Amino acid sequence: MTLILLFITSLTKFNVLFSSFGFGLYTCSAAAISTVKQDSERRPVQQETMAVGKENVEVVEITKPRTDTRDYKRIVLPNSLQVLLISDPDTDKCAASMNVGVGSFSDPEGLEGLAHFLEHMLFYASEKYPLEDSYSTYISEHGGRTNAYTSSEHTNYYFDVNADCFEEALDRFAQFFIKPLMSSDATTREIKAVDSENQKNLLSDAWRINQLQKHLSEEGHPYHKFSTGNWDTLEVKPKARGVDTRDELLKFYKENYSANLMNLVIYAKESLDKIENRVLSKFQEIRNIDRIHPSFPGQPCTPEHLQVIVKTVPVKRGHKLRITWPMTPCIHHYMEGPSRYLGHLIGHEGEGSLFYVLKKLGWATSLSAGESDWTMEFSFFKVVIELTDAGHENAELIIGLLFKYITLLQQSGVCKWIFDELSAICEMTFHYQDKIPPIDYVVKISSNMQLYPSKDWLVGSSLPSIFSPEVIQSALNELTPNNVRIFWESTNFDGHTELTEPWYGTAFSVEKITASTIQEWMKRAPEEDLHLPSPNVFIPTDLSIKSLKEKVNIPVLLRKSEYSRLCSPEANVLTDISTRLLMDYLNEYAYDAQVAGLYYAISHTDNGFQVTLTGYSHKLKILLETVIKKFTTFEVKSDRFNVIKELVIKECENYKFQQPYQQAMYYCSLLVKDRSWPWTDELEVLSVLEPEHLSRFYPQILSRIFIECYAAGNIESNEAELMIQHVENVLFKGTKPLSQALFPSQHLTNRVVNLEKGVTYCYTKEGLNPSDENSALLHYIQVHQDDFKLNIKLQLVALIAKQPAFHQLRSVEQLGYITVLMQRNDSGIRGVQFIIQSTVKGPKHIDSRVQAFLKMFETKLYEMPDDEFKSNVNALIEMKLEKHKNLREESGYFWREIQDGTLKFDRKDHEVAALKQLSKAEMIQFFDEHIKAGAPQKKALSVQVFSTTHATEETADAGEGKIVNIEDAFSFRRSRPLYGSFKGGIGHMKL
Repeated sequence: MTLILLFITSLTKFNVLFSSFGFGLYTCSAAAISTVKQDSERRPVQQETMAVGKENVEVVEITKPRTDTRDYKRIVLPNSLQVLLISDPDTDKCAASMNVGVGSFSDPEGLEGLAHFLEHMLFYASEKYPLEDSYSTYISEHGGRTNAYTSSEHTNYYFDVNADCFEEALDRFAQFFIKPLMSSDATTREIKAVDSENQKNLLSDAWRINQLQKHLSEEGHPYHKFSTGNWDTLEVKPKARGVDTRDELLKFYKENYSANLMNLVIYAKESLDKIENRVLSKFQEIRNIDRIHPSFPGQPCTPEHLQVIVKTVPVKRGHKLRITWPMTPCIHHYMEGPSRYLGHLIGHEGEGSLFYVLKKLGWATSLSAGESDWTMEFSFFKVVIELTDAGHENAELIIGLLFKYITLLQQSGVCKWIFDELSAICEMTFHYQDKIPPIDYVVKISSNMQLYPSKDWLVGSSLPSIFSPEVIQSALNELTPNNVRIFWESTNFDGHTELTEPWYGTAFSVEKITASTIQEWMKRAPEEDLHLPSPNVFIPTDLSIKSLKEKVNIPVLLRKSEYSRLCSPEANVLTDISTRLLMDYLNEYAYDAQVAGLYYAISHTDNGFQVTLTGYSHKLKILLETVIKKFTTFEVKSDRFNVIKELVIKECENYKFQQPYQQAMYYCSLLVKDRSWPWTDELEVLSVLEPEHLSRFYPQILSRIFIECYAAGNIESNEAELMIQHVENVLFKGTKPLSQALFPSQHLTNRVVNLEKGVTYCYTKEGLNPSDENSALLHYIQVHQDDFKLNIKLQLVALIAKQPAFHQLRSVEQLGYITVLMQRNDSGIRGVQFIIQSTVKGPKHIDSRVQAFLKMFETKLYEMPDDEFKSNVNALIEMKLEKHKNLREESGYFWREIQDGTLKFDRKDHEVAALKQLSKAEMIQFFDEHIKAGAPQKKALSVQVFSTTHATEETADAGEGKIVNIEDAFSFRRSRPLYGSFKGGIGHMKL
């Protein structure tokens, strides 16, 4: 893989990040890449043992990537728990995931959300580890993270942790499934957490439309259910019926959490034999009642729910079509890949595609297609189209065009060359994939274990290899006018609907439509040249790894030149629109590149715009040259300008529908970042913007620029230099060069407000959406400018405080589902922030509880035993020494150093050295000076977003220190000094 990142500072800035893959130790010829494997015997395999403690031992083959050097072994414990062991001697993190084959479809009638509630409860305590929250605390204090999720037919629990702490972490994890404790007190508190989670989702369009689709299905089918749960379903209604929710919780656990329904994945550093012994000792005590696997036969949609058009009102401004068809689950034919084939063609964006036509007409801004909401029993094929205002007015014709394209697929027949091309891309992607973090890997595999035979646990549905026109044609035959459900979302329908979905309050109406209606829409649809895509020229045929003369561990300066201020809301908006237009113009050409694993992005940044290219190195240079050429030949097309402008306006207007905690984060950035603009200013600019404004502005963007570039991966240094030389030649050379170097005075920097010591600033705003009952607090403590010793003190305090803050403020006090303590880094200015969102308390009260927590934590810190301090230090050291899992992760790390101007590429070494010298007394002194409640050196900013529910909240005890209320964000910004920037011009680069 190669990654190239270009950052252009122009009178705005140009950044290029190039990243390429050329993975592994293998060279694949063009013939090898394009060959479709017809059976699994031709793939590399890993042998594994079938059973532990049983007489019958079966050898099974597990397909794995060619470049994967990890060892795998499948075992089945005496209690029928199925386990996949993964040995990776190179890993820094170990991980585990337990997939339990029971989900929300199994919720008892009248106890909606019980499976999800049980998922929450297992984190509290166990008989072996009875201290509440001790599991999560252990994971957090040893460099790990943990979470879980509940889906319709399974519940997945997972964690990762530093390798040397894995054994105890695994033992604590195992107790979830052996003897958990679910106390009455914890039960009541956690019902409030589930309710808070649901409150967070009530105004989310994704959750609302999902539940509406379920609502319009057969009432007796579990798909129809509400699955999250809330205070009403888990407390009020059960109590009114004389039902004890805790008793039902224990009963649900006892009847469903059986070892034979569980699949466990363990990812560790040791040999397979050692991992196996560890698993046997810790998990064989899980009870097995030979529970029959839950099954839910039947279809959720009867004829009553088909041939309907549902008009619904979203929260956010915009228009969207969701066209869905019930279909046979394609997992039954995952080797043939029918949904992948159909999704590839219907969702294609190249010339002749449905999206290409809709975009040309100015009717759509995005289109996706594929299978969704599937189980072993039922599935849906879904096409989602984001509409422009003009598209909304022509929605019926868009549906007509979709069915015309489906008719084209029927008439064209199933094409072997398209399947072969898809299969080749899938094979290349699988066999040359990057490593991903172990925690993500184990979750993916444990979920697959419930669905696929063991040989395909790693593969899932990602390697279609059997060409079966009959199977694909059968799936295509299900996409008919007689089988369709159309969901049409638009704020224009407000006041024109008569029904309300009960769980989220979504307004909607339902109309029946007939096949003849759709035939009429097809006849009325514009005559456009819809056709199948051409062969993909971007599929790489050379995946060889380049041999480097010397390996470098950190970036080195290859080239330095003078080549490589428009500062206002207007410039910000115009630069944003220009980058979107560039992406828009390139879309048809570059879409095939993305399909073939070669990605590009042109994005707007604080100081200019950024070009990112990442993918297989073979044809990356061609794509870069095309992208740069588009920069130089850019012209403003009025029709596309108007589409993009409309899209940006809607995005700005939808700021008001962000969750309150997101609004608090926005206000905090507005207050502390010197070069940030309010969305209201940008919206005002947009209202009067015309194509000619951008036509005049764009030449100014390129008139004076400075380029920074980072290249990594399967690319030689001379290749990287030649690529940048090409960029410079295009922009700076020639008889009429487009660009000149920035003047030293024009280099832009991101500078941050320096808060006053001993002062807590308070900025209070009413939530932008009056319908949202959530309030939010962001309590920011600014500490220092980037410094190795201060960094590690801050990081250590944050590591130690993170889980106690979550436990006290979320689990004990139940302030809100969203409760987090995290570090903050604004262009090298470091601090910590508490972010809490709540319906039960207002932001002033929450702020007082943050202060109370800091006083409580102060005692914990002072009384911390030396061995616990050393354990936390070692955990942080191991986190810092953790190797990057893939090129994207590594490139993101180094690019941050370049963006901030800190350029401390060996940062980890220096910070680890500082940690080894750190004493507990030094850490406590740091806490006392900068973070402790009432600390004389403390610099704090409390951003409070209140809902109408909490508008009359009385001022709570704010604690010690001077309180300064901020009335106007920009007056405040102008009144405060700024931190200096690490970012210099060309003469200040420290490489």
